[in-house]
Amino acid sequence: MNTIKYEITFHTDWHCGSGLAAGADVDALVVKDKNEMPFIPGKTIKGLIREAVEEIRGFQEKQDDKAFVEAFGFFDNKEQKEKGCMFFTNAILEPKEYDAIVTNDAARFMYREIASTAIDNDGVAKDHSLRKMEVVVPCILHGEILNVPEEMADEIVCSLGFIKRMGQNRNRGLGRCTITGRKEDDNENA
Repeated sequence: MNTIKYEITFHTDWHCGSGLAAGADVDALVVKDKNEMPFIPGKTIKGLIREAVEEIRGFQEKQDDKAFVEAFGFFDNKEQKEKGCMFFTNAILEPKEYDAIVTNDAARFMYREIASTAIDNDGVAKDHSLRKMEVVVPCILHGEILNVPEEMADEIVCSLGFIKRMGQNRNRGLGRCTITGRKEDDNENA
């Protein structure tokens, strides 16, 4: 088994939603940890990587195989039938950077709000259509994928480069990113 360490460099503001709102002020908040710091859940990363691997395999006309199912699990009608062996950590800021921001009570500077509204055919804003969304400023996050089967490791590292956008409003310029990764043999770390 291998570990893959990856880095997500955001080139634009991004929004990975929490499903929460801030009352009448902001309609969509980003997901945050107990210190009010942004992160991307491991399950989000897993879904994006699985989709990228499936796309690459589609181009290569390679079908799902035993290694793929072992790694990602098996779903039937959106219900998980078999759990995959890989574990995806949350993507977070580098620890020194994270600690400096938290220690200096500066988490609020990681965010800004953007507003949008619907426009009718006459070019006038539609009534009650103003929406505000909290976004995270461009930053670099780090994460790991643990228990990666040897036969899937190179394919997963390759798939990271196929992910170019992440989060909400990707088609409107948010969440542009570059993801790079490298595999490490778990036996080397023991």
